[in-house]
Amino acid sequence: MPKIFFSVGEPSGDLHAANLIRSLQSSSERAAAPQPKFRGFGGPRMRDAGCSLDFDLTNLAVVGFAEVLPKLREFFRVADIASDVFERDRPDAVILVDFPGFNWHIAKRAKRFRIPVFYYLPPQLWAWGAWRLRKMRGTVDHVLCNLPFEPEWYAKRKMPVEYVGHPFFDEVVERRLDQKFIAQWSTWDGLQVVVLPGSRTREVNSIWPMQLAAIRELSKRHPKTRFLVACYQDRHCLACQRAMTEADQGLNVEFFFGRTSELIEIADCSLMKSGSVSLEMVARHKPSVVVYHVSRSFYAIGRCLVSLKSMSLPNMMAGKTVMPEFLAVGSTAKATAQAIDAMDQLLGSSKARDSQRAELRVLSEAFATPGASDRAARLILKHLGAETAQVEFKRLTRTT
Repeated sequence: MPKIFFSVGEPSGDLHAANLIRSLQSSSERAAAPQPKFRGFGGPRMRDAGCSLDFDLTNLAVVGFAEVLPKLREFFRVADIASDVFERDRPDAVILVDFPGFNWHIAKRAKRFRIPVFYYLPPQLWAWGAWRLRKMRGTVDHVLCNLPFEPEWYAKRKMPVEYVGHPFFDEVVERRLDQKFIAQWSTWDGLQVVVLPGSRTREVNSIWPMQLAAIRELSKRHPKTRFLVACYQDRHCLACQRAMTEADQGLNVEFFFGRTSELIEIADCSLMKSGSVSLEMVARHKPSVVVYHVSRSFYAIGRCLVSLKSMSLPNMMAGKTVMPEFLAVGSTAKATAQAIDAMDQLLGSSKARDSQRAELRVLSEAFATPGASDRAARLILKHLGAETAQVEFKRLTRTT
């Protein structure tokens, strides 16, 4: 019975890891192999999938140096838990999902005990921190890439890599939407915009004010438009509602949590924060405008580390701007005004929406290939010797 340890620190990673766990279970079953045993760090979705949690690491999800520093002691305490598991239980593999700042430490501790390390949803070293490739070579045995341009980048740098595709596309295909809810909220006599303020509290606190300012202005320009705010947690809904003034009570805004996919499906277009949910916009061909906000200090540090012309995954994949994107550094006034104008174009012109939708459809046909979880599971089991000839692994190749 293979013993597999997971280290997952993001809510989105919790979702993808849970699906990978289920794929590992089903792949083992099809191969008539013993069912793996799972434990480690993650969140509630992984627990529901059958992973025994040593610590709910998603509660410590952070972004940026200012958020990390107060929690350093807790992170090292959790890393010590991993060391104890590696010494006492000796897993057959460690699977890391995203969350690189912490997961580097887990990979390093796993290598002390000569435990194979797989990185699923690896850090975007091609965008930032290319100097950390040496660290990855020394601590990670197998990189399971999710974006189409990553394999070539890693291969040129002599790093073992396989392209399995992005699990977000699995989610889009497999997720069953609430058709009754969709029917109920699709009867609006006008356009509808889904607004996505983010999944982390910090993101919501910094991005929602920009989006709210945009809603105020767009409501004047397009009074028949309704705005559907998709929150990750109910407390985020409450925070967004509390930020509204008495004058905002006349705005046509509705708040939801746990309905993101349904609202994306319903909407004519989206005003969203930068993140992996942009891949769902690709899969559902949903025209979007992207906003993000960072502090001046974070941006100053980032300029030394990041080598990107775009912050949105669809634009990276396309090699051009498909979704207009606007980054606010410190002051949000300029980026908010730019986002308002871009949304104004989408709301004011069906041709503009159709044009972006067509470009998203091209991206979807090229890259939105489902099955990433199954491909990753087969590779992992193959490397662990837990797969038989009954299960054939077919390498996913990039569509050109």
